[in-house]
Parts: sequence; C-alpha cells; structure tokens
Amino acid sequence: MDSFDVAVIGGGPAGLAGALALCRARKRVVLFDCWPPRNAMASEVRGLVTQDGTPPAEMRRVAQDQLSAYDSFQLRDEVRVEAIQSRERRFVVDAGEHSVAVRRVLLAVGIVDQLPDLPGLRDLWGVSVFQCPYCHGWELRDRTFGYLAPDDHCADWSLILRAWTKDLVVFTDQRFEVAPELRAELEQASIRIEEQKVVGLRADRDRRLAAVQLADGSEVAREVMFARPAQAQTPLVKQLGLALAERDLVRVDECHQTSIAGIYAAGDLVCHEHGALTAAASGASAAHALAEDLTRELLAEGVI
Repeated sequence: MDSFDVAVIGGGPAGLAGALALCRARKRVVLFDCWPPRNAMASEVRGLVTQDGTPPAEMRRVAQDQLSAYDSFQLRDEVRVEAIQSRERRFVVDAGEHSVAVRRVLLAVGIVDQLPDLPGLRDLWGVSVFQCPYCHGWELRDRTFGYLAPDDHCADWSLILRAWTKDLVVFTDQRFEVAPELRAELEQASIRIEEQKVVGLRADRDRRLAAVQLADGSEVAREVMFARPAQAQTPLVKQLGLALAERDLVRVDECHQTSIAGIYAAGDLVCHEHGALTAAASGASAAHALAEDLTRELLAEGVI
C-alpha cells in the first residue's frame, strides 16, 4: 500500500487549492478526484479572479497540470473512496486497489444539492434554474426572474435578486403564509407574490425556461428561476460520523479540523457561502493549518 503525508479527497476548487498549498509546504500529497463536480451543469466558472468565464473542466485541467509539476503530488483520478479508517492519528483511505496510508486527510467533497421534485426543474437546472445570483446574475441581468421560496425565513432573500432585475415574482408554492410586514417590504421593492401551488416548469423549443405552471392551469411567463434546494452531506462524510453544526454543515474548529483529530475539511461542506473563490480560499486556509500541525509532528518524530 502506498503511503503519503496527506490525502485530499475531492478535486474541486477547495481540494485543488488545498493540494497546491500542501505541495508547496513539501508534503507528499495524493488527490482523489472522484466525485461528480457540483457545478457539472455550469458552462463557466464565475467570480474567481483570473478564471472568470473559464469552463469548469478547463480550470480543473490547468490546476491538475500545475500540480503535476510537483514531484510530491499524485492524482488518483476517477477513483472512488469507499471509506476512511482511523488508526491512532493515522488513516487508511479505502479506494480498492488504490488504497493509501496517510497521516492526515483533507476533505473537500462539497455538498449534495437535493433538488425539489418539480416536473421540469431537473432538466432546467444549470440552464435556466440557478441558486446563486453572484455566479450567474450578471449574464442573466434584466430578464424576467422567478424565485421558488422554500419557506418564510428565506422569502426575503428575493430582495437580493432585485440587483439583477426589475421583473421578479416570488412563488410561495403554498408552503407558507407571507407575513404582512414581508408582504409590504416586497411590494415596496416592486416584487410580485404568487401564492398558488407550482406544478411544473415549462421549457421552450430551445430547452430554456418559458413559464411557471400553476395548479389552476395558468402560467406565469419567466425566463429565469432561482431556487435554494435542501442540501445533504456526501455518503463518505456520513460514514465517518463527523460532528455537524447548524444546517448539517461539518463542524470544524478555527484550524479547519473536524471532530476526528487529523481529518480536516474545507469548502462547501463546512460553510454557507458557496462559490469557486470562497471554496478555494477555504481549501488553502485549511491546508496551511494542516501543514503547520503536520510539520510539528514530523519534527517531534525526527522525520525532518
């Protein structure tokens, strides 16, 4: 079985940035890029300085090419990690014939979006239905927007969308009653409220959103929809039994270490702010803390 200092699990912005920082700290790193990218439906990365507009696959290719220049780096591409076993602050990353022994683990596996079971939504996800206006709003500006509000606590998030459009409808889907104060605030912002049950999204011939279908058979013409789906941790995170914080995010301390000593986490699985830039920053920060901790251990053991 091969051995490394650190296994980075996940090859998105957090994992790539973390792996780079660790390689530059002279740590032996193996990167398992084994999860479907969360932004698989996105055609471009947005908001990441120097990479704005780059296709996600191209960004990953360039990052992997740059990492391959470090002789302490290995990529295990499309290799599924089945489990991580802990053995007295040492770990075995179980990936079949590609299993490795490591001193530390950096989890950067992202989070799983649980899309609403609404006819038409899944086919339009990443095409006309989005969850982050900071990632997509500029390209969609001044079109007709809709927002499928999940509950009354998230309904006022529609105010943020007004930065990109003047024509916005909030769909409550009969999930909650709009409080009078919120109703007045939305009306003041020229945001319309549709309280009927939403039964589907209709696409046009170009497979783009054309209208939101309501229970009474009527439609509301829209070009863009925003939704904030529920999210869940990956099976690997659940299998580890890591302690969770609010909204089921993985709990980490100020050094990005999880409830299992030696396992660190970064990116979308630990924070509410999701995006390539924030994920990369999280990955680099976690890697710096991990590298400092590991360096002290290696010095104490006389390894370096």
